Amino acid sequence: MKNKFYLFAIALLLTVFSFNANAATVIDTKDMYKEAAANMTKEQRIARCEEIKERVEEIKAMDKSQLNKAEKKELKSELKELKKEAQAMGSGGIYLSLGAIIIIILVLILIL
Repeated sequence: MKNKFYLFAIALLLTVFSFNANAATVIDTKDMYKEAAANMTKEQRIARCEEIKERVEEIKAMDKSQLNKAEKKELKSELKELKKEAQAMGSGGIYLSLGAIIIIILVLILIL
């Protein structure tokens, strides 16, 4: 009975530690792309965004029916990395909450 408990405890600890290691690597890649974008000039960022767009179009145009499972997985991970890099290159945009939109509409109605 004790052996089963110890095995369960070890398996649980290994699971927890493996999740923590994966979470740390995801954050590091986003920070890495943001730092790289910060060190680029505006022209370099625009050129890199164009390269990313071209690569995404190449991947979309590919005939994926001939690829095996590993190659499809590799393409999917490449697309995810390109998306992260493109988001880091962008300015982030402006986000408005629903409340802010309602207030803007009310102000426009009062003015007009």
